[in-house]
Order: sequence, then C-alpha cells, then structure tokens
Amino acid sequence: MDKPLEKQLTSWLKKQKKSCGFFLNLTVIFGLLTGFSLIIQAYLISTILHGIIILELPRSTYTQDFILLLLLIPVRALLAFGRERSSFEAGKRLRLQIRRAVLDKITDLGPAYIKGKPAGSWASIVLEQVEDLQDFYARYLPQMSLAGFIPLMILVVVFPQNWAAGLILLGTAPLIPIFMIFVGMGAADANRKNFKALAQLSGHFMDRLQGLNTLKLFNRGEAESVAIENASESFRQRTMSVLRMAFLSSAVLEFFGAVSIAVLAVYFGFSFLGNLNFGDYNAGFTLFASMFILMLAPEFYQPLRDLGTHYHAKAQAIGAAEELMYLLDYEVEENTQSSVNATAIKELKCTDGIEIIARDFTVKSHSGVVLVGPLDFKINRGEHIAVVGPSGAGKSSLLNGLLGFLPYQGSLTVNGIELNQLSLPQWRAQLAWLGQEPQLFHGSVRDNVMMADSDMDDQRVRDLLTKAKVIDFVDQQSAGLDYPIGEQMSGVSVGQAQRIALARALGQQAQFFLLDEPTASLDRHSEAAVLTALDDAMVNSSSLMVTHRLEQLAKMKTILVLDKGKVVQRGSFDELNAINGVFKQMQTDELADDQQELI
Repeated sequence: MDKPLEKQLTSWLKKQKKSCGFFLNLTVIFGLLTGFSLIIQAYLISTILHGIIILELPRSTYTQDFILLLLLIPVRALLAFGRERSSFEAGKRLRLQIRRAVLDKITDLGPAYIKGKPAGSWASIVLEQVEDLQDFYARYLPQMSLAGFIPLMILVVVFPQNWAAGLILLGTAPLIPIFMIFVGMGAADANRKNFKALAQLSGHFMDRLQGLNTLKLFNRGEAESVAIENASESFRQRTMSVLRMAFLSSAVLEFFGAVSIAVLAVYFGFSFLGNLNFGDYNAGFTLFASMFILMLAPEFYQPLRDLGTHYHAKAQAIGAAEELMYLLDYEVEENTQSSVNATAIKELKCTDGIEIIARDFTVKSHSGVVLVGPLDFKINRGEHIAVVGPSGAGKSSLLNGLLGFLPYQGSLTVNGIELNQLSLPQWRAQLAWLGQEPQLFHGSVRDNVMMADSDMDDQRVRDLLTKAKVIDFVDQQSAGLDYPIGEQMSGVSVGQAQRIALARALGQQAQFFLLDEPTASLDRHSEAAVLTALDDAMVNSSSLMVTHRLEQLAKMKTILVLDKGKVVQRGSFDELNAINGVFKQMQTDELADDQQELI
C-alpha cells in the first residue's frame, strides 16, 4: 500500500473516533490510574523490603504499608475491569455508528449501485470489515496515549532516584517503536489484500450457492468446486501472511523489551559489586532504589510492547477502512434525492392520483455516465403506459430514475412538483413495485404480506391473497397463513412467490404501479393470473410497465419504444404494429423465439 493512501486511511479512521463518545477518554483515564497504582505498589514493596532486610526494622512498622498494598490488588482489578468495559463500549458504539452509516448509504445509493457487487461482498463489508474496526478503537488508540503517558510518569519518579537508570530507560525505549514500525510496514497492505480475497471468496461462494441448481443442470459442479477451492486457497495464504506478521511483531517486541530490562539489571548488578559508581547522585546504591526501578522497568516497556501487540489492529483497520471510506465518502450528484435540503422538500398531494411529466429527462449513473435520455413523456392520472425495447435500451435505468435511485438531469415532475424536491420516503410510499424477481423473506405467508401494513388483520391478508389469485394455494396448506417460506423463497414456486409479492404490493394501496417484467419467469397460467389481478388492482391507479412480452400490450393506451437510451417510437399497439421499426422487429423476433420453443 502506498504511503499517501495509508495516511489518508489512518486520518479517516481517526476522524471517526468521535462516535466512541467519552468512553475512549475513559479508557485512557483507567489506564493512567492503573499505571499510577503500579508505581505506588512498587514503592510500597521496595520500602517494605528495604526496611526489613537492610534497616532490620520490625515488620509491625510496615503494617499500614502491608494493608495499603493488599488494598491495591482489588483496586487494580477494578481499574482493569473498568478499562476493558469502557474500551469495549467505545468500539461497540463506533461499530454501530459505522454500520448504520453504511446501511444508510447503501439505501441512498439504491439497487442500481448495489448490483455492482455480489451479495457476498456487501455482506463482507457490512459484517467482517466493520467488526475489524473494533480493536483499533478499543485497543490501539487508547494504547497510543498510554504508551506516551505511562513511561513518562515512570521516568518522572525514576530520574530522582538514579539518573543513569533513567537514561537507560530513555535510550532503549525508542527501540521498540522503531522495530515495531519496521515489522509492521507491510501489515496494512497484507490485511487489505486479505479483505479483498475474503470479499471475492464470499461473493463467489454466495453466487454459486444461489445458482447451484443451474450449475448441476449444466454439469458445471466439478469446475466450480475447483474454482471455490482456488479462491479458498488464496484466502488461506493471505490470512497466514497476516498471522505471520502479527506473530513476528510480537516476538521482536518481546525480545527487545527483555534485552532492555537485562541492560538495566546488569547496571545495578555491577553497581552493587562496586564496579560502577555513577548515577546515584553520590547517595549510594540502596536496595530501595534498585528494587523500585527494577520493578518499574517492565511496566515502563509494557505499554510500548502492548502498543506493538495492538499494532496489527491498526493494520487490520486500515485494510478494512479502504472499502468503507470509499463507500461512505462516495458522492452522488446534487440533483439526487439523497442530497435534497430538508428546507426544499415539498409535500406530495395525490388524493386524486399521480401525474408524471418528463421533459429532457436524462438518467445518469452515480459516476456521471448517461444511461438513458433525454426523454419526453407524460403519464396522466389513471393512465397505463408500457416501455419496451431490446436489451440494453435503458428500461431498467428509467425505472431506477423514477424511483430516485439514480441522479438525473432535466425535469421530472410528480403532480407538478420536481422529483428532487420531494421527500423520497413519501414518494415511494405512493408506489407499488413488482419486478421479475419476487423478493420474499424468511417467515410465514402472513409475515410477507403484512410488510405492506403491519396493522392489517387476517381477513385483510386473505382479501389481498384472493385478489392476487393465490388464496387457493394458501388454503391447501395445513398451516394456512402461517405456511413457512424459507430462505431463497424455498417452499413456493416462482409463480406463487410472484403472486404473494403482488398481494403485498396491493396492500400498499398505491397510486402508481411500477412493473418490471412482472411475468418474465412465469408459466402461461401464472402469467394470466398475475395480469388479471394487476388489471383489477390498477383500475384507479397509474402505471408504467416494462416488458418483453408484446402480447401483453394490447390494452395499453401508450407504448414507448426505447433503443440505445432514446424513445424511437411511441403510440398504441395497433399503431406501432402497422409500421416498420424497432417494435415490429421485436414482434418478429418474439414470434421466432416462440416457434423455436415449440420445436
């Protein structure tokens, strides 16, 4: 990883620490109090040993010192417990804040952006990468402060006792952070590569799992097993590389910490033997001073060793932060819904229906690439129009623009109000969406239908299922409305899932229906049932339907034909069928496909 990027990621991580609240400072305070208690403990032990061994005073002289020393044991335990709890709370608050920000950002960017990555990659970002920020805030940042303050406190009490010992501590202390930096230089890059490997493995595995039946059908199971094995092996190698660096870092820091303490012990040993006679301010070497300083020496290096131990947490956080920073700092264009100022939001009144007027309406990607447009069209209250066109014509981009998931230029008004001046939740509350891939969630049939309105009763649920032409299937099940729907809609067919999703959409009492290939995956019987239910539901509502099945368009008043992002034809079914053009060619191609299926 290049240094500018690493500095940028480190700076971004430190900016997020305000989410930890006071608990980050509280962790440092508990750590400082622990260090202060260690100094007092060393002082008491040295005083007692010097008095009893050298001065030959009776033990009763140090009764109070003994009591105070015993009291320090539970005090240190409580301080250590408080530090652990406060550090965990700091990390927890940070993780909750970051995860909330990530989910909000994903919601703002919408499905058009989400589809750019496999579901497994998003799961890795939301779960693993956010979790790997914990130790950076709970351990590393507090330890950065403690590694500066605690050694300074110890030097303050050591120098008055022996200036040579103080210089030894001061001179050997930089060895640990220097070698920590050398060892950890590649750790951030290793962690970054590890996270990328994990995201690729997660996305690869989840995509193959979802398409398992198709892979078996085309006899690709063996090949995909090899591909997953290779991805797993790559992830294993990168994980071991990260662990190797972590263990190497700990071993090096322990070695130099032990060497530094040994130098100090040798100095005092030779001093007591009379071979060295400097550093004691001509006061003579005492058991008190030597014991006091030698007991503080490990505690002097301990914060630095702990910092080295937690240094891998920094490298881990930097590796995780790259994707998070890119996502959270991703800027969308100013005319998108997410950027509308709260003071500019206007209330949408739609008691008598929805009217949409587009003028020079151009939908763009989040990166600014034109996807479709400029378009001019109008959907009157209660009017139903269709959008058709070959693959890649821009139909899905048009729907994402209408839903507010993509930025746009030009004008798109809803009942006379510009779309970017509307409250996005209020606008979407007026919409009913039915796509080609129905989305049902783990739970019962009742649970899925009640997502439209949590206050509806069982009779209302049954009425909606009746309108969606799926009540017969529900009544055939012994569990009825409690019939369970598993992960990936297991337990129901695609047609049944589509009609349950339609019942949920009908429960919204929407003013405008957006239909994206609602019958693409259905057989003829299910298709007829869904279309009949839609016709009944949309009597008093407006709608826009995207479809490839041109025989469904006979009832549509207006059909827009898109090609390469532009409207190339418009009119009724009969009008478009009477002239040569894209629509006529699509009919010819559809007829040829139907004949091929019969063969």
